[in-house]
Amino acid sequence: MDFQHQDNGQRGEFYALDSKGQRVAEISYVWDQQDKIIANHTWVDHSLRGQGVARQLLDVLVEFARQKQVKIVPTCSYVDVMFKRDQSFADVHAK
Repeated sequence: MDFQHQDNGQRGEFYALDSKGQRVAEISYVWDQQDKIIANHTWVDHSLRGQGVARQLLDVLVEFARQKQVKIVPTCSYVDVMFKRDQSFADVHAK
């Protein structure tokens, strides 16, 4: 799935659109200083549930954090649970 990215320096998001241009999945964040982002929301349309789209969004966000050398504060419940389950995110988890 192809994700688009928007970031205005204060907040950002990765998202996917369907063939009609409707948003079907998103993960958003807010900048907290220059070295942290707060992952505050993840949403996937019902039509895509169970297909691993939320995990793909999280992987894209984590790769973004690694490239920017920032940590992620997981306030979104999905991101929080995944950070606790999967130790591969430990390098970007703001503790």
